[in-house]
Amino acid sequence: MAEYITRKSITGEDIRHLRSVLGMTQHELAVFLRCSKRTVENWETKAEKITGPVIPLLEILIRQPELVTALEVPEKRLRMRLWYYYEQQVCTIIDVDMLKRIVAVKNYVKNPLMRAFGVNTEPTYEDYEAFLESRCFPPTRDKMKLQLKELNIPFYDPLLIIEKTEGRMADDHFWLRIERAE
Repeated sequence: MAEYITRKSITGEDIRHLRSVLGMTQHELAVFLRCSKRTVENWETKAEKITGPVIPLLEILIRQPELVTALEVPEKRLRMRLWYYYEQQVCTIIDVDMLKRIVAVKNYVKNPLMRAFGVNTEPTYEDYEAFLESRCFPPTRDKMKLQLKELNIPFYDPLLIIEKTEGRMADDHFWLRIERAE
């Protein structure tokens, strides 16, 4: 069985120092760790050592604080955002302005096979359109009109199809969630 060099415990001072390195408030660290602000407050004021399953995560952040930035969701600057998932893991965020035909992406995985655009980190609007179509049934599909009627879509539009199907394909664990500007 493998052994690991992670600490068995940490102190409130360690957490305060980590927050300082990360430039985070107690609330921001709590949001990142998916716990309450009160939990972070308790850890930081606790006289005894802190133990438990959070220790390996905090150890990783102490050693690699840049991971926090790598996991940040970029500010939404374009009209629509698509979240490309593998099961429950976000692989790529795609921001799109269809009127200006602008696409911006942020990848959260290193494996190009799990990214929306593979090795392409600066896709064009045409790349985006091809990606959408790849997450739908083809427009030449036999009995396509029946499929569209079943989805209650008046004409073939990959974005409308994805909104109805989440871009799920048979025997495929990838899917899309769409956010439109309000």
